Amino acid sequence: MSGNAHPAAPVLPVRGRLRPLDLREVRIAGGFWAERQSVNGGVTLDHIAYWLEREGWVRNFDLAVDGDLSGERRGREFSDSEIYKFLEAMAWEIGRTADPDLESRFRALVRRVGAAQEPDGYLNTKFGRPGQEPRWSDLEWGHELYCIGHLVQAAVARARTRPGADDGLLQIACRAADHVCETFGADGIDSVCGHPVIETALVELARTTGQDRYLTQAAIFVDRRGHGRLADIEFGREYFQDETPIRQATVLRGHAVRANYLAAGAVDVAVELKDASLLDAVRGQWHHTVTRRTYVTGGQGSRHQDEAFGEDWMLPPDRAYSETCAGIGSVMLAWRLLLADGESRYADLIERTLFNVVSTSPSTDGRSFFYTNTLHRRELGTVPDADRPSLRAAASLRAPWFEVSCCPTNVARTVASLGAYAATCDDEGLQLHQYLPGTIAHRLPDGRERCLVISTDYPHDGEIRVRVDSDDDRPWSLSLRVPDWAVEGATVTVAGATRPVAPGMITEQRTWRRGDEVVLALPMAPRFTHPDSRIDAVRGCVAVERGPLVFALESVDVPEVAAVDELRVDTSQPPRLVDGRVVVRCRRVRPHDHEWPYRADAAESSPAPVEVFDDVTLVPYHAWANRGPSTMRVWIPVDGDLPEQGQGRS
Repeated sequence: MSGNAHPAAPVLPVRGRLRPLDLREVRIAGGFWAERQSVNGGVTLDHIAYWLEREGWVRNFDLAVDGDLSGERRGREFSDSEIYKFLEAMAWEIGRTADPDLESRFRALVRRVGAAQEPDGYLNTKFGRPGQEPRWSDLEWGHELYCIGHLVQAAVARARTRPGADDGLLQIACRAADHVCETFGADGIDSVCGHPVIETALVELARTTGQDRYLTQAAIFVDRRGHGRLADIEFGREYFQDETPIRQATVLRGHAVRANYLAAGAVDVAVELKDASLLDAVRGQWHHTVTRRTYVTGGQGSRHQDEAFGEDWMLPPDRAYSETCAGIGSVMLAWRLLLADGESRYADLIERTLFNVVSTSPSTDGRSFFYTNTLHRRELGTVPDADRPSLRAAASLRAPWFEVSCCPTNVARTVASLGAYAATCDDEGLQLHQYLPGTIAHRLPDGRERCLVISTDYPHDGEIRVRVDSDDDRPWSLSLRVPDWAVEGATVTVAGATRPVAPGMITEQRTWRRGDEVVLALPMAPRFTHPDSRIDAVRGCVAVERGPLVFALESVDVPEVAAVDELRVDTSQPPRLVDGRVVVRCRRVRPHDHEWPYRADAAESSPAPVEVFDDVTLVPYHAWANRGPSTMRVWIPVDGDLPEQGQGRS
């Protein structure tokens, strides 16, 4: 199996219900995500390069070559991985744009990384050299395998976007992976890495090179997990997903990023080895996690101390950790399950997470980021120092860099490769999962092409117009996803005939001619969303959504109040769209202060009404905190005791 034979896509399973398209077959042209790809490629990559050099994380590789790391190395134990994720982002961006300057910079960085590799393939700037701890001496926290995993993923991205490139990155990654197989194989060190990612990386390397030993090693790591091989810690072995074997677990638990990465690797192994029981176990874990441990934004992880999932229904908005990287891990897992099963529910979660977690992290200018994604900000944030890395969880506004800066590089590689998550194919035809304006030009093995032009202003408008731009004498199917939120009012029009459609995949099979159109119309009226009654933290509150976007109440839009916590929303008046703004009717209240915050009489604890605001503007959650410090909440307390509309202020 040659690298030249593979499409340019992050995930390439050998079997499954659906097959991914080549990144080069999907062109995003205009709209929400094209703008973000432009900022990512034109600004964010340069921003990341600046900070990697400034903080000395790239220079670590130069110091390793010079043999002078013991007292000079900079950054945390996993800082090597940020260089590798940056390389991966560059590889996808080069595959997308063929930017010659980026190509030159990519090669220069690969040379610096490769020069530090040791003769046996080991590559890490934190361990194993004079004055440092020995190799593999801290599998719980050292992240050595984690770093090699990201190195391998960068090499896979490069091999798929530029097959046969002579930069040497694939060879560097294969030597490192060979060292891992020799060191941790069946007769080697009987343990795993505290932070999964090596599993997915090794499977994709096997898919790229055709070398089964990488798949074998990935399967060994998956099967070893959950048997207490890692040391117990204050958070418990659950933190590492090392307390219960994957096949026996019923839900994702522990550190949210680690959990999603491990589950993604387990799906990869299960698909390659036709391991139905392993795949079924992960399906069940995903379902339980999405239905009981996931925020309305798609974010995951409600514990700050260990960056972990909470228990079922433990989803406090003001303590939402919802790490950006956990959202990206969730997308990675859901995409693999979508390819395996073809079910639209996985694409639904991907859409929700992309629009409300991944796109929330970077600022509009692409130069600062959220590490965590709270759903409730009680106090004004503080502007971070632009010249110093911020503590990840302490940044109340987006920060330019972090002491642990996994999120900027993770966002960059995800946005650069986003086109690969838009559509799939099977033997019957094409499936559209994410609605991005642009074109799809898919070439079949026999040379025929199936071409589509997608026109839409989604998510701001619900009309998705898909025009066939190729001729074929044979019938084929075109499938479109109706999102799970489009419960009523969605329609599809084909050949002039319109019919209602329900959430799920809708398929039209016919002999398509150039110029044929399918128009999907999704209901885009803003709506109230009510939480499950078992989520204690938001009982008595509602959120507002429009299409796939979650909205937030931000104090910038209500200058008359000191904090958004003073407002209650009137659910008897549905949210409305006014001049492109989503607005709700609210009452401002003033709580009573007492010597003791608990009362026997509920009336005494009820806040006093102050004034009514008929049109309070809500902002898309992904856009909050772009206009300076503010208070914010996604879940707004309900107040059903407002006067009739027109008696208040607007």
